[in-house]
Amino acid sequence: ETQQRGDLRERLRSLLDVPSWSPPRRAGNWEYFTLRRRGEEVAAMYRRPWREGAIRPVDSDSIYETVITPRTRRADGTTSVSLEGISTNAELLMYSVRDGGGDEISVHVRDLRTGQDLPDSLPSALYAALSFDSNGNGMYYVHRSRTEGPRYRYHRFGTPASGDRVLFGGGLPPTHFLAVATSSDQQYRVYTVSHGWARNELLLEDMRTGRVRDLTRGTDAHFAAQVAGDGLLVRTDWMAPRGRLLRMTWQDTSVQSAREVIAEQDDVLDAVTPVGGMLALTYLRNASHRVVLVDSLGTEQREIPMAPHRAVTVRADGDRALSITSTGFTQPATTARFDIDTLRGEITDSPRVVFDSTAFEVEQQWTTSRDGARVPFWVVKRRGSVPSPSTPALLHGYGGFAVSLGPRFDPRAVVWMEHGGIYVQATLRGGNEFGEAWHRGGMLDNKQRVFDDFLAIAQTLVDRGMTSADRLAIRGGSNGGLLMGAAITQRPDLFRAAFVGVPDLDLVRFPQFVTHNNAPALLEYGDARRADQFAAIRAYSPYQQLRDGVRYPAVMVQTGLNDTRVPPWQARRFTARLQAATGSGLPVVLLHDLRSGHAGGRSMSGTVELATQEMEFLLRAVGAMP
Repeated sequence: ETQQRGDLRERLRSLLDVPSWSPPRRAGNWEYFTLRRRGEEVAAMYRRPWREGAIRPVDSDSIYETVITPRTRRADGTTSVSLEGISTNAELLMYSVRDGGGDEISVHVRDLRTGQDLPDSLPSALYAALSFDSNGNGMYYVHRSRTEGPRYRYHRFGTPASGDRVLFGGGLPPTHFLAVATSSDQQYRVYTVSHGWARNELLLEDMRTGRVRDLTRGTDAHFAAQVAGDGLLVRTDWMAPRGRLLRMTWQDTSVQSAREVIAEQDDVLDAVTPVGGMLALTYLRNASHRVVLVDSLGTEQREIPMAPHRAVTVRADGDRALSITSTGFTQPATTARFDIDTLRGEITDSPRVVFDSTAFEVEQQWTTSRDGARVPFWVVKRRGSVPSPSTPALLHGYGGFAVSLGPRFDPRAVVWMEHGGIYVQATLRGGNEFGEAWHRGGMLDNKQRVFDDFLAIAQTLVDRGMTSADRLAIRGGSNGGLLMGAAITQRPDLFRAAFVGVPDLDLVRFPQFVTHNNAPALLEYGDARRADQFAAIRAYSPYQQLRDGVRYPAVMVQTGLNDTRVPPWQARRFTARLQAATGSGLPVVLLHDLRSGHAGGRSMSGTVELATQEMEFLLRAVGAMP
């Protein structure tokens, strides 16, 4: 332990250890939510009396009635609980327990009248679409495993779970996901069958007759449906790669007969929120959000004022207001209530973070990738500073699974800039920042384009004199960990250090991982067992690209023993091979945790410690920390 490390840890703790809570959910005369106060290791579940009116933020300084605390299950804060549903009569509460960082959860039902759990529970597995039936006599759920696809089942309380009926999904493979929504009158059920992240289908069941209609037959696109009144609102990229909005009635036989409400625009339609007979449309413009309010016909449009370089989450707050949470590189998550008549906003919840946002500035720049595509990136730095070749730079990226990597407040970036560096976030193909064409441009045989985009941005930072190879560090996790592995094996000369978090690194053997895997990702990365996909995968798979004697940068590889989505032995094998191969003499280390995984499993202290170890490693590597 050194003074510098202690100071770094305390600064990161001040930025990370801030109160957090989930949106309250009403049940009868109560509201239920999870809350973690400053200084607590993990969130617990609470309730408070419901009051009519606007959404009330949760006050971390207030005292609430405790419903469930995970610390009674495990004291170290690596076990967490989540609220999954509340019965219509407000007598039963469904919650999940995640033990460590695995994707699997167990599901339990609490009788709110007695404060005791029912004997009925679901053992640890992969679950989705959890809900009670209309009379509280049982629950619906989607179950899938690493080897069996999703099945929608019904469990009647008081009966063995082994006898739960399969209602839908028989025959679906493990590469698929299944989501379920039900109309408010319990007459219709909508099934969304996702082929990984490549496309999905909508099927509509009339629960009175049992008839199921395929609404999307003959299409190859994404459809995001939400129940709205007497039908569905469907956001889709079908015949519109940047997205459009359709309205369907329960009588429509297919999306071909749906009515278009919002046509495709120049910006990407990212979310739709109904409120008071109107629609709040969240668009992506150059990877930042803007929010537009339209009438139900999609004609009258008014834009809600937003600061530049922001990502937002929008919820209806009653019939005449929106609750919008926004974040940016220099702004921690802040929530405001906007009146939809006047468009005036009032802050309802602001962070308690010791950070001067006015001391930093954000700029979006562009460069050209290897194939001529234009790709953007953000540069965040101290206001008025002029980067030079001696400036430490931290470059972050992801690029995959249609994930939009927008502006967000990251305590690691703050610490980096406070040590005199610039923080850079790449916008890469494979994401959804510019729509489905942008996503497909970085998946399957096009995956190398993601790495080309990232390397082009890194090279641009050097060529524009904003840093140098000896001062350039990179970081990424999960699919971003694959990105890091590809970057350091394809251009080891371009970087001084890399943090490679919970990574996929052996894509050739990826299909062979049957106990710890993410089978739907085969439809994003490709399947090396297929002759037509093997060559492209083999050409970039980081483990296979390591070469003896190459001067690789300093590398920290991080994984957790409970990662059931990305096998931790990938990280272990890659680290060992890299240690043997590198000729630079720079450190190559493995950070291996026994409780964490892809889905979390870290207490607040554990989260702070991981951030401290990562940032100290990178800062020291580029000479920004003695």
